[in-house]
Amino acid sequence: MRRPVPLIAVAAASLLVLTACSGDSKAPSTDDWQNSPLNQYLSSAWGGDLSEEEQQRKFTEEQNKIQELVAACMTEEGFEYTPFDQSASISFGSSEEWNPESKEWVAQWGYGAVNWPGKTEMNEPVDESEMPVDPNQEYVESLSESEQTAYWEALHGKGPTEDELNEDGSYEWNWETAGCYGAAQHEVYGEQNVWEDEQFADLNEAMSQMWSDIENDPRIVELDAEWAACMADAGHSGFTKQFDAQQSIYDEMNKFWEEGGPQWDDSLTEEENAKIFEDFNKEIEKQMEPLAEKEVELALADLECREKTDYRGEQMKIQFAIEEQFIADHKTELEAFKAAAEQRG
Repeated sequence: MRRPVPLIAVAAASLLVLTACSGDSKAPSTDDWQNSPLNQYLSSAWGGDLSEEEQQRKFTEEQNKIQELVAACMTEEGFEYTPFDQSASISFGSSEEWNPESKEWVAQWGYGAVNWPGKTEMNEPVDESEMPVDPNQEYVESLSESEQTAYWEALHGKGPTEDELNEDGSYEWNWETAGCYGAAQHEVYGEQNVWEDEQFADLNEAMSQMWSDIENDPRIVELDAEWAACMADAGHSGFTKQFDAQQSIYDEMNKFWEEGGPQWDDSLTEEENAKIFEDFNKEIEKQMEPLAEKEVELALADLECREKTDYRGEQMKIQFAIEEQFIADHKTELEAFKAAAEQRG
């Protein structure tokens, strides 16, 4: 899979997406945020200038290249490896509507946190007949236990040690210790990721400061205060920024998972383990039903207050004005960034 981009890229995309709205006549449209002044420079770096078909084709080409590199690497490690196409299981785009500026949509899904369009389909059992078949399975099964261990270490690396694990079980991925796949992914994606180019380090830093400036701009602070007053009048006090309302739902959701879930039990069969996890998830879903109702109520109030204050429209005006000034101050660097992204894409 594609390596994650630096936080600045995510922050930029998030702010742009927040203004991707539709609904009443005051609300900006999707085309509006796509015409963001900065988007013309940044879209090439995160693939926003590609159609769904072009993204799918690019992804397939990248995955095929990775498979070829993995095969060559595994041969050097003394193992057989047959490249295979895994891209068919990944689809770009969705037929599910996502419209958090529509009252009808919000009345059903809230923020799309506890429940969302497509959730039912996502939780359905995977049709294994539609999954790509690994042609290497028979070869791996022919190896001894120690040889299999060596095979998987060569393919994916040894994995993190206890000292490398964070408290939540996550760890910092390092391509240099991630076996043949890590090396292949680095070769295919590493040089393409313009966000990590030292040449644009100062631009990245300046852009990060710009996003912070937008969030803390006195006009945004005033807009948030108007929205918060409206929310308090609607019986939802305690919020200072518009995004706090949505975040409060995610914070409550996280509490359901703080104690963790069941652990895989090697003494049980795969089916027995799967049943334990399935029952646990069903119980969590049941416990979150009241939160889903609370989410819809809060999201509807939030939407009404956004409409009363023309929050999205005003937010976009402020953001675009700050972006225009940023472009004027960093025109040369942005042109170079765009050219590099287009060349590597």
